[in-house]
Amino acid sequence: MKRPPLMPLLPVVLAIVWLLLNDSLAPGHVLLGIVFALLVGAAIRPLRPLPAWPHRLHVAIGLIWHVFLDIVRSNIGVGRVILGATRRQPTIGFVRIPLDLRDPHGLAMLSIIVTGTPGTVWAGHDPAANVLTLHVLDLWDEDAWIRTIKDRYERPLMEIFE
Repeated sequence: MKRPPLMPLLPVVLAIVWLLLNDSLAPGHVLLGIVFALLVGAAIRPLRPLPAWPHRLHVAIGLIWHVFLDIVRSNIGVGRVILGATRRQPTIGFVRIPLDLRDPHGLAMLSIIVTGTPGTVWAGHDPAANVLTLHVLDLWDEDAWIRTIKDRYERPLMEIFE
């Protein structure tokens, strides 16, 4: 059984952001920030029926590093395609990737990673078959894309969220 957190993180973060945006620690701003954070936290609670409980945060650090490197590489690759630095035309295509990840928070993170990486877009997900459809700007090796998504992203996300 999963235990609830001692204090919800969202109201704390909202109060801190409120104070940073107002650039003040005056008692009135602190009070307004706390009230704002609590009201927003209470208003969105019904919208989040499943709480996220990430585990193994040390795995997240490695995942963040891999995502950062892949985003830099993809920016360079997409830039080369757009600027015409490659002699060949890009092979645009779709890849269907069978997923083992079922956690909705892990799937949401995977969609953010894939869509945030230039040259790829999360084009769809079939929940019944648990298959991701990925649009790729320059699809030269479908098996390499499947291995990349499953090994570099899906496996760490499963460790973190399941």
